[in-house]
Amino acid sequence: MSILSTDSVRERLEATFWERHANPWSAGTRILVYPVFMYAIYRRDAKLFAATLAFITVNPVLFPRPKRTDNYLSRIVLAEREWLDEGKGTMGLDYPNVLNVLNIPVTFYAFAAAIRRKPVGTLLGTLGVMAIKLWWTDAIVKETGVTGEGPADIPTVSDDSVAE
Repeated sequence: MSILSTDSVRERLEATFWERHANPWSAGTRILVYPVFMYAIYRRDAKLFAATLAFITVNPVLFPRPKRTDNYLSRIVLAEREWLDEGKGTMGLDYPNVLNVLNIPVTFYAFAAAIRRKPVGTLLGTLGVMAIKLWWTDAIVKETGVTGEGPADIPTVSDDSVAE
């Protein structure tokens, strides 16, 4: 990349963030870390809590850029990027953003149950948060029509269009 590139440093960092976060390992582990986070709260385990927060922080850039993005977990991330780039936000009374609004009280319920060490409430709240979040991500995948790229879709050095 040229030093005189028209892209700003911020734009390049954002592109790198989203490209790496589109790795299915990034998206998948980010989904699965929420129950660990809630367990850390429930158990009052400060080390697990800190480790979980650290993992959540570095997760989007921890994994390399994927070779293909035509899998469901990558499409979730690509759809979220497109959704946000279109200025549609994540909160609102319109569908599907209303799902994130509805997730606020469910999240508070899950946290309250974990803090009070109510195992059934913690479990139900955690599952509720995850289900609503996945419902929202599935909805934006459908709304944006993101399909991702398979190996045949990604330009290679041997492609004539790239070589010229």
